[in-house]
Amino acid sequence: MARSPLTLAASVTSALPRIGVVRVGALTEGSSGRYDSAVATLDDGRRVVVRVPVDVDADGDLRAEARALRALSAGVRGVLPFRAPDVLGETTVDGMHALVQTMLPGYRVDAAHIPAGPGVATAIGLALAAVHDLPVTVVRDAGLPVLTAMQVRDEVERLLDRAEATGRLPFGLLRRWSTAVAADVLWRFETTVVLGGVEPASFVLEDDEDGVPAVTGLLTWGGLSAGDPATDLRWLASATDAREDVLDAYTHASHRAPDALIAERARLHAELEFAKWLVHGHAVGAESVVGDAVALLEALDENVRDEPPLTQPRVTVDDAFAAIRRVPDATGEVDTSMHTDTYDAGTMSAFAMDDADDADGPAPDIETMPIELSDWSPQSVAADTGDVARTAGARAAEAGAAEAEDDGDDPGTSARNALRRWTGTA
Repeated sequence: MARSPLTLAASVTSALPRIGVVRVGALTEGSSGRYDSAVATLDDGRRVVVRVPVDVDADGDLRAEARALRALSAGVRGVLPFRAPDVLGETTVDGMHALVQTMLPGYRVDAAHIPAGPGVATAIGLALAAVHDLPVTVVRDAGLPVLTAMQVRDEVERLLDRAEATGRLPFGLLRRWSTAVAADVLWRFETTVVLGGVEPASFVLEDDEDGVPAVTGLLTWGGLSAGDPATDLRWLASATDAREDVLDAYTHASHRAPDALIAERARLHAELEFAKWLVHGHAVGAESVVGDAVALLEALDENVRDEPPLTQPRVTVDDAFAAIRRVPDATGEVDTSMHTDTYDAGTMSAFAMDDADDADGPAPDIETMPIELSDWSPQSVAADTGDVARTAGARAAEAGAAEAEDDGDDPGTSARNALRRWTGTA
């Protein structure tokens, strides 16, 4: 049973002694979130968010979130061009970790609804580049995981071995992924600070006075570590219209050496989300999960059958000129202090049907929604909490028609929705 807002308000006063709560309301739709959440207004005027996990797995993730946020020192936060939540207090509720932190107002956009061109795509690309350009010492000094390129490759190989051992992995995907793992050129990348597979819905946006979207906050930090930057771009498989604009903004803003195959590795990481789901279902003996995973894997196998291997870079003339511009002047003094330090997968639920979606016509207009911080995937705030600050982009989205989702009798749709529920992104 979900905890009531009053119970959550009590946890706020426990985590923040001598601080009063004057208003509280639910911050989640309560349908499939991994946390019971509420927004509370304190007696000093601040609005905060309290989250309590609903199970042991979510409890571990919330503890990781708190640890990562504490690793963001004032200096690191000052470098980032957007805000991260501040941890204000922690306590225990029913044996679960409870976290109280600042609320970041704004709106979000799901991957499939990011439009092409400058705007949201550019803003998210720039924000990701800023995170990846942080010094690796940020995570190393905090005791967070640090993986080399070869260790990332080894993890992918172990996942592929486990998926193959289930006996349910289509041979075409086994061959495609094995070829990618064996290709040395694919794994020549510079380890960076990563967010562990962040989704676009974790970025909070607001429009400036000219109506241009900008990222003003990032909600999800639990996967903070050092590893393959492509893991944070795997959602591009679902951003059909915007992927090139995101990559262009990301590449031009990055201070690191060019990574010619980052898009291909991002695609690989996206495809492997299906393998992870299959392995999970097999490990826990959940035949329904295995069946859904197999349905998606078979659809993906059919979809990529005629595609080239994931080892061929797509380099354009613009890419070449961009690379030249990033080469430092040999006569000048170069500051490398910030970039030379010595993995809820829900977006992939639409990936297997990417071609079918393209055939239906252009993507819908930009779709936004009020901030909702359960599992740091903002949805809605109860009326008694007051309205969340809305930007021009959010108000424009509310004027559009709502898009209904109906499973119907399509087993592929049912499987994709089951994947969303498992990953906590439904």
